[in-house]
Amino acid sequence: MSIDFNKMQGLVPAIIQDYRTKNVLMLGFMNEDAYNKTLELGKVTFFSRTKGRLWTKGEESGNFLIVKSIEEDCDHDTLLIKVVPVGPVCHTGADTCFQTQNEWGVEFFKYLQDFIKCRYDEMPEGSYTTSLFQKGINRMAQKVGEEAVETVIEATNGTNDRLVYEASDLIYHLIVLLTSKGLSIEDLANELVKRHKE
Repeated sequence: MSIDFNKMQGLVPAIIQDYRTKNVLMLGFMNEDAYNKTLELGKVTFFSRTKGRLWTKGEESGNFLIVKSIEEDCDHDTLLIKVVPVGPVCHTGADTCFQTQNEWGVEFFKYLQDFIKCRYDEMPEGSYTTSLFQKGINRMAQKVGEEAVETVIEATNGTNDRLVYEASDLIYHLIVLLTSKGLSIEDLANELVKRHKE
C-alpha cells in the first residue's frame, strides 16, 4: 500500500466496516504508527486526536476490532478496514457509533454461501451439508423439490412462521445444489439484475 499520510497532517480517516454484515461501525483516524500497529496486532489501532496517542480499540473494554482486511481508496488517503467486532463498538454501548443495530440483512446469504462452499471444499465428517454433497446431485435436487413443496403447502394452508421456516430450508438446499454445480447465489442475483426493469 502507498498510503498518503501527508494530506491531513499525518492522519488518514479509517472507515470501519463489519466484515460479515457489511454495516459501517465507526470512523477513526490513523497515523503511520497506528497503521503499523494495526498490522502488527491484527486489531484496529487509531491515533486519538483528543489523547494525542495511539489507542487500540478495546484496550480498556475488551471490545476489540479484529482485522480481516484493509483497503485504500483511489487517492491513497482513506482506509476501509473490514473487521469482526468483539462486543459493541461505540463507547455508549451501542453496536455502532451511528446508533444503529449491527444486524444481518440479506448479506447473510453471501456469508451462508461462503460457509457452504467451505463445507464443499473441506468435506468435514459429521456435517449435514457434507452428507448432502456425498449423496450426489440427484439427492440434492430432490431435497430442493421437497422443500419447495413444503414451502407451497405452508403458503397456502399454514402459518407465516411455518412459511418462513420452510422457505429458509428451501433457500439453504438451493444454495447447496448451486454450490455442487459450481454456481452461487450471486449468479442468481446477476441474472435477476439482467432481467430487472425500472
